[in-house]
Amino acid sequence: MMKKTMLAAAMAALFAGAAMAQVPAGYPADYQKLIDGAKKEGKLVIYGATDSKATQPLIKDFNALYPGITVEYNDMNSTEVYNRFISEAAAGGNTADVMWSSAMDLQMRLASDGYALQYKSVEASKVPGWSIWDDKAYGTTFEPAAIVYNKRLLDPKEVPQTHADFVKLIQQPKFADKVTTYDIEKSGVGFMFMTQDAKEYPKFLELENAFGVARVRVQSSTGTMMERISSGENLIGYNVLGSYALVRAKTDPSIGVVLPKDYTQILSRVVFINKSARNVNAAKLWLDYMLSHRGQTVIANESKLYAIRADVTGETTSADLIKQVGKDNIKPIPVHPILLQFLGPAKRMAFLKQWKETAGKK
Repeated sequence: MMKKTMLAAAMAALFAGAAMAQVPAGYPADYQKLIDGAKKEGKLVIYGATDSKATQPLIKDFNALYPGITVEYNDMNSTEVYNRFISEAAAGGNTADVMWSSAMDLQMRLASDGYALQYKSVEASKVPGWSIWDDKAYGTTFEPAAIVYNKRLLDPKEVPQTHADFVKLIQQPKFADKVTTYDIEKSGVGFMFMTQDAKEYPKFLELENAFGVARVRVQSSTGTMMERISSGENLIGYNVLGSYALVRAKTDPSIGVVLPKDYTQILSRVVFINKSARNVNAAKLWLDYMLSHRGQTVIANESKLYAIRADVTGETTSADLIKQVGKDNIKPIPVHPILLQFLGPAKRMAFLKQWKETAGKK
């Protein structure tokens, strides 16, 4: 009797899993072949620059939708994601099926260099046109670059509302050795934000010089910057990933966040499928899931990374951010090879040289 009960339970679980792996509503009927192919592969390897804590809700929900596919997520910083993939691909060994990173320019370099599989997602029409390149690279989030400050140690009147305010503020003596931003030589996302500032902000040289006056302290991770701002070791941080900062601010009374009113850069974490993916069906399922209404709802409400789809509601969405900052002041960074202009060796070296001579002077 016990054996029959266990067998019945196992069969019920099996049929439940099969039912949950049906073609999502509105998808073409032949999508079932993709699901079946992914279940045969049984695995998906992702290299990502998104914190594991923010990624786990997505993996959990993906597993609920498509049981039987083991997701191996490798959490690294954005430069490590790029370097590891390049070295493994060159050696011809095992590497990621899917690349997902906040360093949009490095992702675009890989995609445009022929590493990305061309795959038109069934969800492509539901995301902004600027967030897709050649059906190879897709933006998945809508995250602001923010100014983060210590609420306990800054007078509300001091809090900068624009880039010009920030430049003026950090040149005051009290901010010497108390300003932080990304180490643009080591952080891919930090380098990209700063090069985009160079294009967007007319007085960028004044910004660099102000960092030099303040003897800016640089870090390679968002978490380290926020810890030091929260403790008071630093008073203010620049170009901090707003998605992480706004979540931290809800539970940390020391953290304040400003989305600059003159312009707020918007980063979108870029995902692409490795052209040589071993688990290509599972990779396609993952990409479609991330762009789907269901996946984007998880991004907005559990991962707190700001959904890129306009039809998603929740705690962190593009619609709410646009309303907060103003449509004219939102500056999305396009998923496009134009991002590569600062990645050429000569241009990159020149940019870093100028940064060290101005912002990096002590």
